[in-house]
Amino acid sequence: MARRSAEGRTNSVRTARRAVELTQADLAERVGVSRQTIVAVEAGDYAPSVYLALELARHLESTVEALFDDTDTDPDPDPGRTT
Repeated sequence: MARRSAEGRTNSVRTARRAVELTQADLAERVGVSRQTIVAVEAGDYAPSVYLALELARHLESTVEALFDDTDTDPDPDPGRTT
């Protein structure tokens, strides 16, 4: 399941990382960034460079598109809202 940040960005990095059984620290070391960077990417608070996105995809056995698809499949971002 993709996470949505306060800014509305979504990604599936956390789900993919857990699927390959890596910790945030393990993934950070493999891609050459700090654990805090991985935390921020997973939370949607940091948009990685193309190079970092490619490295993340490679180590998470995924694609950039699968990890960072920002297509909103739900036309109503607040389904609990009444009009």
